[in-house]
Amino acid sequence: MALSIFQFLLFSISLCFLASSFQDLLLLSVNAQSHNLTQPSVTPINYDLYHSSDNLMEEIRALVHRHPDKLTTETIKAGNKGYGAEVTVVTYCKEKKGNDERSKLRILISFGQHGRELITTELALRILSILSEEKILPSMDQASLNSALDKLVIKVVPMENLNGRKVVEAGDLCERRNGRGVDLNRNWSVDWGKKEKDYDPYEENPGIAPFSEPESQIMRKLAISFEPHLWVNVHSGMEALFMPYDHKNSTPDGLPMQRMRSLLEEVNQLHCQERCMIGSGGGSVGYFAHGTATDFMYDIVGVPMAFTFEIYGDGTASSRDCFKMFNPIDLATYNRVLSDWSATFFTIFKLVPQKLGDSKASILKLDKLVSIDEYLDGYLMERRNRYGKKMEVLELGMQEIRTYFRLFLLSSVLLLFMFCSRISKSKCRPIVSAIPL
Repeated sequence: MALSIFQFLLFSISLCFLASSFQDLLLLSVNAQSHNLTQPSVTPINYDLYHSSDNLMEEIRALVHRHPDKLTTETIKAGNKGYGAEVTVVTYCKEKKGNDERSKLRILISFGQHGRELITTELALRILSILSEEKILPSMDQASLNSALDKLVIKVVPMENLNGRKVVEAGDLCERRNGRGVDLNRNWSVDWGKKEKDYDPYEENPGIAPFSEPESQIMRKLAISFEPHLWVNVHSGMEALFMPYDHKNSTPDGLPMQRMRSLLEEVNQLHCQERCMIGSGGGSVGYFAHGTATDFMYDIVGVPMAFTFEIYGDGTASSRDCFKMFNPIDLATYNRVLSDWSATFFTIFKLVPQKLGDSKASILKLDKLVSIDEYLDGYLMERRNRYGKKMEVLELGMQEIRTYFRLFLLSSVLLLFMFCSRISKSKCRPIVSAIPL
């Protein structure tokens, strides 16, 4: 009897052990399946095609070093609240003598504003290589191209969002924002901060205030000092040639719109085979973008021709496969995109002087257009550069300064109105005799 009880206990323990082991195996299988479902395979960065950010910038610096007669470079740094950024600017200008830049037509082009769009920075390198004449455009007459380039000053920002690009290279292939999670193409002051119904903070976080980000501050300062006649913000995600506006479904009126549309239609016919979308960014894409660089360049800086170009997009890619969605993944497509769009830009370099004509000297002066918000942002940025961290206290009070200034203006207007009303009433008051008649 005692033996049978002992056997029964051993049998029960064995059953419990087997059940526990089976449950553990089942959980491992479920977890593995769940992991496979939540972690779909995505296309990694192909470094056989693409440069890393460090290698690309190193190659650009070497290119500039080899061609000091045509190219110069500078690195501009800024920072606030413990976050710093730097933007490298490459300038193409032949026969740099004194103030020669001001007599030429000025072009400013920015690439890599969104970290995940690697193909745009590759295009920047290709354009600079052609400007240096280390590469050529087979379809374009070199003599006529050189004649057109002699009349231009071109500033190229090869990688506006270096910090965001580092995040992408670390594995977050869908990241478009900068190093602290702000979308640099929503951080400008024209219609800043407005959120649509489908607003996604991961995609479109505008920051805590217009120009809160060092990258945007640097680009604004560059645009104000350079006063370009042509601005192009280069992106990927689709194929399109956009003009203002991004924040509403309309384009500028009159001659400016006609000039911009004429240029884009000619480019679309020559290089896009009519497949590129043309129109306002807000009216064409299907959603409004608020606080964009192109709207600021056109409305505030007064750039006669301000564009956003989208140079590539794979509509068949999964929404989680961001590298494939925004960048070519095979050699043939990669080379085609760079060849087609570099040819597009050099066609534009030849056409812009013709389209602008005599109006290229009529850049609107920013000092007549700056709002109080812009002034305070610019003032604090300049002061911070001079005095460093001490100015962070003033930055924290920027919103209060704006509020008090507006209240001061409002109260002044009300007091002036009351004063004028009082004077008007005293003049209209009838004269009453002291002695009753």
